[in-house]
Amino acid sequence: MSHDMPMPMPNHTMDGMSMMHMTFFWGKNVAMLFDDWPNGKLGMYILALVVLFAVAVAIEFLAYFSAVKTRASPIMSGLAHASVHGLRMALAYLVMLAVMSYNIGVFICVVVGHAFGYFLVKYRAALKGKDDLV
Repeated sequence: MSHDMPMPMPNHTMDGMSMMHMTFFWGKNVAMLFDDWPNGKLGMYILALVVLFAVAVAIEFLAYFSAVKTRASPIMSGLAHASVHGLRMALAYLVMLAVMSYNIGVFICVVVGHAFGYFLVKYRAALKGKDDLV
């Protein structure tokens, strides 16, 4: 068997498909989670950034609520904590996929959203005197 045979190479053109960025870039022309969203429109891009910021804040709140002890039965408490954890992980993976668009605006909004959410959770816990929960 000869190993000198050339291997057929796949066609590397992406007819009709947009190229995915592999380095950070600025701009509103980004495909985030779906091909046609935010579709290069400034208003939709800003809305996407606001939604990602809010989801990042929500992830931090869900992390706090999964640490709160309940007085329910152990099975109900376990189910509630598992449900909150599942929701938190689903949201975190969606945010991670959005960050993988390599858009600097998306990255900044997500990081600031997580930091702001963490601050709010810690501030709220400190006001209640439960700083050791988080």
